Amino acid sequence: MKTLGSYVKKHWATYTMAIVFMLIAIVLDMFYPQVAKVIVNEVLVKRDFHRFALLLAAIVIIGVGRSFLGYFKEFTFDRNCITIGTEMRKDLFNHIQGLSLDYFDDANTGELMARVKDDIDKVFNMVGMEAMVGMEVILNVILTLYFMFSINLPLTLLPLGCMAISGVTAVLMEKKLDKVYDDISEENAELTTIAEENLAGVRTVKAFAREDYEINKFMKHNQRYYDLNMKEATTLMRFYPVFQLAGMMLPVACAVLGGIAVIRGHMDLGSLTAYIIYSRNCTWPMEELGWITNDFSSSLASLKKIRKIYKEHSTLATTENPVLVDRIDGNVKFDHVSLKFGDKQILTDVSFELKAGKTLGIMGETGSGKSTIVNLLQRFYDPSEGEIFLDGTEIRDMDLKQVRGASAVVMQDVFLFSDSIEENIRMGRREEMTMDEIKSAAQMAQASDFIEKMDEAYDTVIGERGVGLSGGQKQRISIARAISKHAPILVLDDSTSALDMETEAEIQKTLDGITGVTRMIVAHRVSAVRNADEIIYLQDGAIAERGTHQQLLEQKGLYYRTYLAQYGATEEEEVSA
Repeated sequence: MKTLGSYVKKHWATYTMAIVFMLIAIVLDMFYPQVAKVIVNEVLVKRDFHRFALLLAAIVIIGVGRSFLGYFKEFTFDRNCITIGTEMRKDLFNHIQGLSLDYFDDANTGELMARVKDDIDKVFNMVGMEAMVGMEVILNVILTLYFMFSINLPLTLLPLGCMAISGVTAVLMEKKLDKVYDDISEENAELTTIAEENLAGVRTVKAFAREDYEINKFMKHNQRYYDLNMKEATTLMRFYPVFQLAGMMLPVACAVLGGIAVIRGHMDLGSLTAYIIYSRNCTWPMEELGWITNDFSSSLASLKKIRKIYKEHSTLATTENPVLVDRIDGNVKFDHVSLKFGDKQILTDVSFELKAGKTLGIMGETGSGKSTIVNLLQRFYDPSEGEIFLDGTEIRDMDLKQVRGASAVVMQDVFLFSDSIEENIRMGRREEMTMDEIKSAAQMAQASDFIEKMDEAYDTVIGERGVGLSGGQKQRISIARAISKHAPILVLDDSTSALDMETEAEIQKTLDGITGVTRMIVAHRVSAVRNADEIIYLQDGAIAERGTHQQLLEQKGLYYRTYLAQYGATEEEEVSA
């Protein structure tokens, strides 16, 4: 993770410029009481009006200059913090995208959304408004105290004491708020997760009439979020009066004590006027101290959450000089591959070799490890034991983008983006794919008929995750997306499960006509794999049977029983057939 300082250092020039604007503005603030002092002593007391116009002009110049410099200062700080926030959000998103799939098996979407959006917003405020006000408070206090000491040293012990009390109060408040903001950040992630799940699965919620249950679950977390925010407000209520009381009472006390000093001849009236104005410059820093502490504590809590994500790293092995293969033909080999997550064995000693241009069928019961083979081929995970080769090169030695680019995958869980049908199909080769290729792929996937019947055809924008399309239509668009990629390996992970038998048969016929492509077909239906050059049948993560369709039928094992169950035939009928 880049440190917060590295982002700030990158924009040192504009930060320096903003600080210069701030310094000049504060110096102008320091001159204003001195001008007021001269007006009182020379004009009002001594009745000397010769320089009155000049002094008034100085006040106007100070006011105008202060306004312009304040605008440029705030604009520069705001621009920097927005830029840094954009860079931080991009870097965090890139880091999340680079994590291996096992991280996402445990992480929830709502939490990641809260980190990328809400927490980044709070952190970039730390290097924007909070940093600006913090520096302004420090510089203003230093200069103000200097001038106050120069006017009356004993009297300045009073504002110094008030500032010390405010500082101690701020530290105590920060300690109290630290845990509260940590809990608020966590609960915000929980609340976002529940909202995201319910909105994404609204059809399932309604189908099972779970509206009341989900509303109650949401309300429990909403109440918890409310309670935590009320705890924050209660904590602030306990400490803020200290800052406000100090800010209100200080100028009054300075005026009273300073007035006594004037009466006793230890101070002239002009100096008292300047001193009271300076005391007002001490007031707002004490009031701002509470706000800065509050926001700073919240920002630190968010920064901790972001750092926690940056501590996560991809579990995929990396090599300093990855092998770049000139051309991938599509030879795939699994050599004694096993995969284990904790104590759970997913795959055990899986070996097969799929030659370029050939087809491998993979069958098995749910949970037998079929999709895991696809995930390993895509290098979403690395095997616990064994090796996987692509054209004779171990995929852990290859460039990860090249490994994944070699395959076009139709996932079991079809995901379509909320975009046009054209954009969803062209995502495999977004920049170079032509419209003719898109239409050809859609035709091969038996999707062109229903697409072209839509009002805007390929420009039709589909809903989030393909809402508005049937399961079969989504699968056909997903198949078209894979076909149009023209990758040397085509992987179909139960990709025709939502299709009718006739459409599936047409797609299978089309896929069989594609030459020069290695195919890996994961399926539950015998019809999807019967023409494969080899079929492996998995049971409990291991290969239980292997062979061609006819060979497996003759073995009369697991594949044979699956065939009978799907085609409704008896053993005697199959033997006679």
